[in-house]
Amino acid sequence: MADYSSLKILLIEDNQHMRSIVIAILKGSGIRNVREARDGAEGLDMLRQYPADIALVDFNMQPIDGVEFTKMLRNSSDSSNPYLPIVMITGHSERSRVIQARDAGVNEFVVKPLTARALLGRLDSVIMRPRPFIRCKTYFGPDRRRTADQSYSGPFRRNTDGAY
Repeated sequence: MADYSSLKILLIEDNQHMRSIVIAILKGSGIRNVREARDGAEGLDMLRQYPADIALVDFNMQPIDGVEFTKMLRNSSDSSNPYLPIVMITGHSERSRVIQARDAGVNEFVVKPLTARALLGRLDSVIMRPRPFIRCKTYFGPDRRRTADQSYSGPFRRNTDGAY
């Protein structure tokens, strides 16, 4: 792993115990600049004063959950940073939840119980291998296609598809 000691992390998690675990993992890897928020609303407010490099967000919170936080950050006209990398941390690993987070614009997804390897691997991914952002009528966020499907025979829709 690279030296991430200068990273600014915003951790949005409603459970104090889980915030402590995540902060211990981050500090153990040299990351010292971590701010905490208890829900998505507090996280959005905090981003106005704290220019984070990455947001670590829980899925299930009240009044604004991680998916809604992501949608608001990505699409609001007054968003402080719509391109902010977002790593979703959740105990909900059902395919529908992963798709919901992905379609909101989450960059990476980590399932609880959390391990240092999993979390730091996702940080490596958003920093070392960032995906380009896509904007269309119904979506704004990181490219949801991680690989080129060689068996896909449908219409090409992007300049990078090579059909133009």
